[in-house]
Amino acid sequence: MATNDSFFDTGLIFALLNGKVSSALCRRLNLNFKSNGLPLNADKWAVLQNLYRKDGVTQQSLCDQTTYDKPNMTRLIDSLEQQGLVTRSINKDDRRERKIRLTLAGREMEEKANYVANRTLKESLKGLSPEEIRICQEVLRKVFINSSR
Repeated sequence: MATNDSFFDTGLIFALLNGKVSSALCRRLNLNFKSNGLPLNADKWAVLQNLYRKDGVTQQSLCDQTTYDKPNMTRLIDSLEQQGLVTRSINKDDRRERKIRLTLAGREMEEKANYVANRTLKESLKGLSPEEIRICQEVLRKVFINSSR
């Protein structure tokens, strides 16, 4: 389909693609975690969120489910482990692998962390109709798919 180049707000498109919206949302989330007494940031929450869905997975699995490479994932897991939120245990089937598991403290944080994250998203989407949100999701999904080819 032909497009009219004058229709594009190039600055806005590249701000979106450059991660400015994501960065702003992460800053807001980090502030909300801090103001609610949670020792988290957006990166740690992304890891925990995956463990809430499926606990006892490998580091590689967490890398595959997030945007983090192995060195960054190692750093995140190290930090979460130091905070007492996750543990590493040897995989009985393959001793080279370690399974990442939530601790009781990590599991107990789930409800409050998800509440803060959902509230942050609602704050960020304020003023948008459900239809605008649906369209935005679909457009961003298509941009992601096109860019991943």
